[in-house]
Amino acid sequence: MSNLLEVKDLKAYYGLSQALHGISFSLAKGGITTLLGANGAGKTTTLRAICGMVRAEGTVIIDGEPVTGKATESIVRLGVGHVPEGRGTFTELSVEENLRVAAYTRRDKAAAARDLEMVFTYFPRLKERMAQQAGTLSGGEQQMLAISRALMLGPRLMLLDEPSFGLAPLIVQEIFRIMRRINEEAKVSMLLVEQNAALALALADHAYVLETGRVVMSGTSAEVRSDEQIRKSYLGY
Repeated sequence: MSNLLEVKDLKAYYGLSQALHGISFSLAKGGITTLLGANGAGKTTTLRAICGMVRAEGTVIIDGEPVTGKATESIVRLGVGHVPEGRGTFTELSVEENLRVAAYTRRDKAAAARDLEMVFTYFPRLKERMAQQAGTLSGGEQQMLAISRALMLGPRLMLLDEPSFGLAPLIVQEIFRIMRRINEEAKVSMLLVEQNAALALALADHAYVLETGRVVMSGTSAEVRSDEQIRKSYLGY
């Protein structure tokens, strides 16, 4: 299976402070890869660096095309949907307006309309709340909307940052089941950052463990899950 995403010797900076120190990893087409590690390990920064949201050096290749140094909007047009930590929805707009804004730049309006119906098959609750202001939704519904907004971009790759954050366990299980369906049915590859390591390893097929901006272990999810030292030292369970 070929790789959709290739990251090589990626470094990232916030001002003069270096947050990533030459990390390398890949994500297969159709796969789900998770980045694990403690707070401050560089997981969120990695997603931001891929999207061109922080100053970065190194190589990021999406489906054969180098994107390091490109503007974020250019990277999005390659089929990259980013679901940031904290959801990032337009709270003053309605559910419907949030979804339509996400599809605004798409030229194929018929495909966008089909994707809107697809979103409602995954998240029927959002269809019931089409006219509701996004800021008045529950936390779980806002996360569903954030994922749906990324889907309305027609992505090949979704970058998901802490999708379980602040949500009740039952809602988290529902959202992760839907993420699995999206991966399998819509053929969307996923790069997942998730503090709940057990949950992430159950969803993903490959994992990379980060510590202070460096990769300290990589392997299949089963290999990472079975390494007792890694679990105790980095994953906290």
